[in-house]
Formats: sequence, structure tokens, C-alpha cells
Amino acid sequence: MLFNSIPFLYFFIITTTLFFTLPHKLRWILLLIASCVFYMFFKPEYILILAFTIFIDFYAGILMENTDNKKKKRNYLIMSLIANIGILAVFKYYNFINGNITGFVNLFHYQNHIPYLKMLLPIGLSFHTFQAMSYTIEVYRGNYKAERHLGIYALYVMFYPQLVAGPIERPQNILYQFRIKKYFNYDNAVAGLNLMMYGLFKKVVIADRLAVYVNKVYANVDGANSTTLLIAMIFFAIQIYCDFSGYTDIARGAAKFMGYDLLINFKRPFESKNITEFWRKWHISLSTWFNDYLFTPMVINFRELGMFGVSLALFITFFLSGLWHGAGWTFIIYGIMHGIALIYEVLTKKIRKKVAKKVPGWIYNNVSIVLTFLYVSFSWVFFRVETVGKAFHVIKKIFSGNFTFKLAQISGQDGTLTFLLCIALIFFLFVSYKLPVDMKFKKPFSTVVYLTAVTFLILILGCNGTGEFIYFQF
Repeated sequence: MLFNSIPFLYFFIITTTLFFTLPHKLRWILLLIASCVFYMFFKPEYILILAFTIFIDFYAGILMENTDNKKKKRNYLIMSLIANIGILAVFKYYNFINGNITGFVNLFHYQNHIPYLKMLLPIGLSFHTFQAMSYTIEVYRGNYKAERHLGIYALYVMFYPQLVAGPIERPQNILYQFRIKKYFNYDNAVAGLNLMMYGLFKKVVIADRLAVYVNKVYANVDGANSTTLLIAMIFFAIQIYCDFSGYTDIARGAAKFMGYDLLINFKRPFESKNITEFWRKWHISLSTWFNDYLFTPMVINFRELGMFGVSLALFITFFLSGLWHGAGWTFIIYGIMHGIALIYEVLTKKIRKKVAKKVPGWIYNNVSIVLTFLYVSFSWVFFRVETVGKAFHVIKKIFSGNFTFKLAQISGQDGTLTFLLCIALIFFLFVSYKLPVDMKFKKPFSTVVYLTAVTFLILILGCNGTGEFIYFQF
């Protein structure tokens, strides 16, 4: 399937070759066609959903800019938001809401006769929906001029490298870039290839290798002891980071090769000393979206409530952030856990500063990093399992006290090599954590050697690129 990493590379090679062959005035057409083809590999008819929202948002932007009437401008924005959120609500949340209604009325011995809908969730729907909404909100606020070229605007929403899993772009960052004439540039090409290969390595080698262990453990929770589940919990945290940041690197690298700069979505999040810092470094394009368009406006509206208003805004924001990740109570609990942690950090900021002054800096910082990592990893238990009941079952097993550490036991039958390889890959990840992955070599020979070495490692250690990216489901 095209959404797997290896076929994506073939698609990228063909598209990029044509890109630098065609004259500048035809390149937006090529990229738009390529993006449509890319998306239609999933479910061709769903391209109509994108077309619908693109037309609505494009003309809503122009109408907002053409009027000085605040009420009309607001109505045009509301029309755009209803179209986008409506599509998202129907495809992603309809059955979830309907299921909860069924559960509720059953408590009173009533039946819910509202039918369920059998439909696939359009791939990456939450990503391009939020990207489209950022455009109309920015035009409404007067921060960006309405785009007058329908094809360029459609490309903003559909640009294939980041269409299905971000980063969630802002019009200020990417829209103008589609008008700039691009030339083949050696530095951009090398930086882009380095990003793509490092991202591919993180996905195919590290994330997919860790997935082998994690999947086996979660498939047999009853047969796992506390140590095994704790290791699986930590492995999954690193798996999801390598999976998601790996895609981001591939997307940014593919765009960079052609001369386009996408937003940075990760800044070494596992070095965070608290949850506030974590969300400044993890999925940055989403966290800033919620901050700019939801949290900050709520804080302004709740300003008379003081710290309670800030806490309420944090809770609502992360409740919705959890819901953005998936239509299920496991995702909502995941979001609430982060919201509660952030509320705690806001309310205890002064106390924690006093404690930090009394403890040696290296101790305080390292303990904070470990505790933050463990809390984030713990919250991702709800991210990994299918039901709340199974999540609590996993948590209960982790805290059951059966912390034996026998390699053969924690690695599973015939899994010792897989386990040791996972440990080695994690060690490599954190050693390379601070390296500039878009580094440029001065000599072409050095570039060839580096890319050949990475390709060889991917072919030897990789899982053949068969696993889809986790965030595609959102």
C-alpha cells in the first residue's frame, strides 16, 4: 500500500523527478495531481470530501476578506467551521456518540433506534481538517490575506508529504512557498535525503522492531509479569515516538528536497522535565494549534475566574486533545491525564521552584526527566489498548508486584534476540538523539557513504516497511 514507507519513497522519486523537469508554472499542478493520486490510493471516492471542504474554505476566506461587516465575517467563519467539524463529527465521532447514547438509554431499559454507520474513517482526516481550519481562522483574524488561487489553496490542504499525518501547517508558513520558483539545490537535496533516511530508519528499524515485542506482550497480558508489562509500556513510548517523528522526518525531508520547509514537529521530547515542556516539544504543530485557537481564547474569556479559569481551560483543551486522537474513552482518559498533570504544574509552580533551589540541579533535572517520561509512558497505556477495561487490567498487572527480571522470561519464547536488539536500538536512538538529522556533508562522497550505510542498516535490520504509521488512523 502506498502509505507504507517504502512505496512512499518510490512515489517521491517519481514525483520529484517530474517536479524538477517541469517549468515552474506547471509544478503546482503536478504536486496537486500527485497529492490527489496519493490520497486516492486509500479510498478514491473520499477525495470528494476533501474537494467539498476545500471549496467551502476557499470561498469563505474570500468572502471574509471582502466584507467589513463583522457579523457577516463571523457567519462565513462559522459556515467554514461547521463544514469541517461536521465532516469530522460524522466520520470520526458519529458511531462513538451513538454507542454512548445506546449505553446510557440501556440503563433505563430503553432501546436506541438510531442506526450505526458502516464507513471507513478517511485517512488523516483530523490533520487536514485542522490545517484547513487554521487557514479560515487566520483569515478571519486578519493575520493572513485570503488566497485567490483555488489550485494553490487546494495544494495547501493536500500537499502529499504531510497530508495524512502532519505536521499541521499554518498558511503563514507554507502557502507562500508554493509561489516561489524552486531550483535543484544540493544542500536541500542532501538535507532532505538525510531527514528521509533517518526517519525511515526510526520507523522501519526502531519503531517496527519495538512493535514486535510490544504486540506480543499486549496480545498476552495475562501471561506477562509486571516487569514484562513495564518494559512493553516503555518500549511503546519509544515506538510511538519513532513511528510518528519518523513520518515527520520523511515528510519534512521529501518537502525539503523540493525546496519547501515544513514545520518542525518534535524537539527531543524525552528530555522534558515536566508535562508543560513535553507539549512544547511533542507534536508541536498540534499543541500550538490548540494553544492558539482554543486554550488562549478560553483563558481570555475565563480571566475573571483567575487560576480556576486557567485550570478549566487546560482541562477542556486536553479533553478535546484526547478526543482529537481518537473516538474512544481510552483517548479521552489519555487527554485528561495530561490535562490534570498540566493543572498540577500550574498550581504548584511556586512550590516546585522552591524545591528546585534546595536540590542539586543535576539531581532535580534528571529525576524530573525520568518522572515525566514514566508519566507520559504510563498515559500511553490508554493509547495502546482498545478498551478502558483492558487498560486498567494492564495497569493492575504492572502494579501487582511481580517484578522478576529473568531475560528468558521477559523476552518471551524465542524472543531473546529481538529483545536485545530492541535495547541496542534504543541505545542508538538516544546516542543519536541530539545529532542534526538534516546535516549537510561538504563532500558528495561523504553523503553517498552515509546514505549507503543507513540504507544497508534498514535492509538488514528493518521489518520490510510493512507496518503502517500509527498516526495515520487519526
